[in-house]
Amino acid sequence: MMVVVVENAPPRLRGRLAVWLLEVRAGVYVGNYSRRTREMIWTEVTEAIGDGNGVIAWAAPTDAGFSFETCGANRRVPVDLDGFRLVEFQPPAGPDPDER
Repeated sequence: MMVVVVENAPPRLRGRLAVWLLEVRAGVYVGNYSRRTREMIWTEVTEAIGDGNGVIAWAAPTDAGFSFETCGANRRVPVDLDGFRLVEFQPPAGPDPDER
């Protein structure tokens, strides 16, 4: 099984995702495809996301039982700690304290 979540995605991309996957909530798509098809779908997302962002998660033989990738600008950044993937939160964008 795989899940794709997109935010601020262009309508054309959302339409393309709806062709392959079931949209269970706005911007949340689920489906069950092979690795090859999953990679093709993710390539479509990364090429068409524009100013938005997205994440894909799928069942995988890892300690967590899944793996994931992200694209676009987001405060959540995947990090690898000894082979275990976690998510690191970046500080919110704001004025640079050195420019005051």
